[in-house]
Amino acid sequence: MTTQDQRFAIEGYRTQGGVTLDLQLAYQVHGELNDARDNLVVLPTYYSGRSSDNAYWIGSDQALDPAKYCIVIPNLFCNGASSSPSNTPPPFAASAFPHMTYLDNVSCQWRMVQAVFEVETVHAVIGFSMGAMQAYQWAAHLPDVVQRFVAVCGSARTSEHNKLFLDAVCGALRADAAWNGGDYDEPPTRGLEAFSVSYAAWFASQQFYSEHMYRAVGAPDVATFLAGAKMGFMSHDANDLLGMAATWRAGDLGASPQYDGDFEKAMGAIKARGLIMPCDTDLYFRVRHNEREVALLADAELAPIRSDFGHLAGGGMDPEALAFMTTKVRALLAS
Repeated sequence: MTTQDQRFAIEGYRTQGGVTLDLQLAYQVHGELNDARDNLVVLPTYYSGRSSDNAYWIGSDQALDPAKYCIVIPNLFCNGASSSPSNTPPPFAASAFPHMTYLDNVSCQWRMVQAVFEVETVHAVIGFSMGAMQAYQWAAHLPDVVQRFVAVCGSARTSEHNKLFLDAVCGALRADAAWNGGDYDEPPTRGLEAFSVSYAAWFASQQFYSEHMYRAVGAPDVATFLAGAKMGFMSHDANDLLGMAATWRAGDLGASPQYDGDFEKAMGAIKARGLIMPCDTDLYFRVRHNEREVALLADAELAPIRSDFGHLAGGGMDPEALAFMTTKVRALLAS
């Protein structure tokens, strides 16, 4: 795995919300485009994740062999690598950074893919969590481009309960007086800590904690596991975390000019062969929600992951779940 991000400049981009600004899209590439230009796989990042965090997908013994596929990993806007509140100059710095939708992310990613790789089709788009929601967005926004897509622990539309979770954790962050409406000089440390603990209560299952399964990932006790979660989230800028959460919260394939609010129309427009993989103990994205989505798709398989790691299973933390994901994704890519 390489660790060096490349950057793609997008000048004068007009967001779905109507704000025009210059953007930088950070991305990594693993493998090479073949002569037929038909082996490109897009692997978007997830909430708080960056390019290197998608490493568990890539390798000769993983789902994506860089000797076979050209894998491009675009970073979400607001993740601190691509344009974000923390790295954008005035007048769009910090709390003034505009809301970015999944459609904004995918539109810019497609611009980059066209300019850098000069392809007409994409072999597959694969993602976990917010990456899964981007995979859905790719398939709906570009139905004649995307041939296959994989959505692991994600959904085509953010559920009401999921929105409540996001409101709760973001509210905990904003409750710190140091947050100051997003215009802070020093990080709102207490708010970030509260955010981290609240988030950690949800990203694994009840069994993961009650049966001490965190020991399987090297944490001797729950305090140590939570310390790791805090370290991860508190390494991010507060406005960046809130910006990504706003993208997640607004997720809805129908909410684009292309489909004029019609979710069923957006789902029905997807031509790509789909693989939808919820985890049976995920507290964010429930199997029954994906069941309803698959019923609206022309060609998709529902393949639930059996794991007590909850949402974390889709992030590669459970070896058995990762092996299952690898087998299913390899089969789809070869189909």
